[in-house]
Amino acid sequence: MTDPNVVTPNLTKTLGFSTAPVPSNLYYSAEQFELERERIFRRAWLKIGRVEQIPNAGDFFVKDIDMFSASLIVSRAKNGSVHAMHNVCSHRGNQVVHEREGNSFKFTCRYHRWTFLNTGELLGVPDEHSFFDLDKKKCGLTPVTVDVWEGWIFVNFQSKPEVSLKQFLGPFAEAFKDVAYPYPESAIVLKGEFNANWKTVADAFSEAYHLSSIHPKTFGPLYAGKDNPFSRPLSAEIYGPHRSMSTWLDTTYQTPASSKVELWANAPGETVTGTRKQGQRNALVEHPAINPTKSESWASDAKWVFPNWHIQISANLFWSHEFWPLSATRTAWEGRFYVPKPTSVRERIRLEYFTAKMSDGMLEDLSNIESTQRGMASGAKPVLMLQDGEFLIRHSLDQVVKWTSAATVRDALDLA
Repeated sequence: MTDPNVVTPNLTKTLGFSTAPVPSNLYYSAEQFELERERIFRRAWLKIGRVEQIPNAGDFFVKDIDMFSASLIVSRAKNGSVHAMHNVCSHRGNQVVHEREGNSFKFTCRYHRWTFLNTGELLGVPDEHSFFDLDKKKCGLTPVTVDVWEGWIFVNFQSKPEVSLKQFLGPFAEAFKDVAYPYPESAIVLKGEFNANWKTVADAFSEAYHLSSIHPKTFGPLYAGKDNPFSRPLSAEIYGPHRSMSTWLDTTYQTPASSKVELWANAPGETVTGTRKQGQRNALVEHPAINPTKSESWASDAKWVFPNWHIQISANLFWSHEFWPLSATRTAWEGRFYVPKPTSVRERIRLEYFTAKMSDGMLEDLSNIESTQRGMASGAKPVLMLQDGEFLIRHSLDQVVKWTSAATVRDALDLA
């Protein structure tokens, strides 16, 4: 019997998507990669961090965007404003900052000791009078347009962005404002590189259809029970280029007696992804856009901000993934899992268990993702067959084609 809380099929049609097969060359074509780099990633607003990474004046972190050979310094000024600038000295092009994070109101290039304020202005030049017509006001660090939404830091690589961050996020920003993210200051960071296209990697986080087959011991037992063996989603929402899906939980799941570590690490009724206990209420669960159907069989929401940022929200936890293209067939992945800092031995063991479980799941995905990429790149299958639960993938590909074909960002966003 199918759980009555599970959405019936035909979400694809309900959302107005085509049901036709999709072309596989979107995942391996070098020409397609160049289009995506210039027409998507250079024009879209890209999430690069959270404000908790720079809570104090003078704090900074460095973010590398390898697809543009870019290194960005993201800093907090004395007045509290957030700045982003290329990590490139105006003298001879050396990288100025070599630490990954820190606190400083000045950045000094180690090559010839040109010094810049943490807001980018050039402060000092040794032997300045030996330069020819040097205008220090024009020789600061090159700024990158930056903006903040709900604590998330975004940049745009256009010299003059065609649309604001608010316009880019559109109805998504309105729907998900005032989300009470728990523990945003405390994140476990996992990173890796995949021999696969960025969309191939992202697709693994865009559907739950694979859970019972790829994750039979890690995630499958929780999210693919007998009432919903193929993990059909509960609901879906589309917000222009952005999207959201609510996933199902087997509320009858009991930790097997053989799983000694899980039994010890988690209290009764708790799961690795922090699903709420019986009757538990909190601001995260009660937000109107999270678990919008308010299903009792809800596990989490998978939310996507185009093109490459995924955020997963459960009852007590949230985590995010970034997928950065390196080439047509290579991707850098970064996952941030926001969890409370342990205050006891048991909480520390629970945290280690959580980290191990998530890492195991990523390793399960890793081998399959690279196998999928090799299969598609062979060209043996010119099209891919998508089922109803894979509508987020279909929407993503529709947006990729739309953005790479659009002359302007406003056209891509259907803005008048």
